Amino acid sequence: MSAPLYRWPAAAKFGRVVPKSKFYEHSTIPATVRDKFVSEVHRIIWAYKLADETINLRGDESVPEIQVFSIEVKADDVSEDVLTVIDRAVPFPIIFEISRPTGSTRMVASHKQLDAASPRLSAYFTTEWHAPDAQRAPLPPSLDLAGLYAGLLTPILPMATRPGENMVAATDRLRQASKLERDVAALEKKLRTEPQFNRKVELRRQLRAKTAELALLIDTATPITEDTPWTNC
Repeated sequence: MSAPLYRWPAAAKFGRVVPKSKFYEHSTIPATVRDKFVSEVHRIIWAYKLADETINLRGDESVPEIQVFSIEVKADDVSEDVLTVIDRAVPFPIIFEISRPTGSTRMVASHKQLDAASPRLSAYFTTEWHAPDAQRAPLPPSLDLAGLYAGLLTPILPMATRPGENMVAATDRLRQASKLERDVAALEKKLRTEPQFNRKVELRRQLRAKTAELALLIDTATPITEDTPWTNC
């Protein structure tokens, strides 16, 4: 079952259109990315503000608020370059909803860490495209905004989280797994074209080691150690 779209609380509705130029006129971003704002994006709406004063969930330094941005695209989709510029310009975690002219919508987000001078972003994770009449789910049950943020992101991660694994650890594990998948693919390609027997033997050894490392990394049953945090942050 694919991850759902959510029924955002009416009390959190913000509904402010944000000019595209707000994000790129005063930023040192490549001209190609500015062009993507123009060619790909029809309108950006700051749709909802999830905060203590709107939904009665306490925030903290890691997740003081959660913003929901609706991006109406001109054609099929929007580039992650555009999402990154918006994410870096807004000092809060963002959940994006991307809407096509046909009305289909997907939810996409990066795990944003605010504990640095510049926000640190993970890869972007997404739902499938949902039909215009798709039923929306209630927000995940949460005790605070950090828990809500984790609850929103967890269903769209490409791998299941481990018991007790927090969002920082989960996204770091995904980053490592993506690198290993690239390493495995590169070794497989080399193995197919390597003519020397001795070199093939070494490549097979490296491939077995990388494959075993990847299997361990994506195993969701790996025991939690005493160093593993038990909070959803």
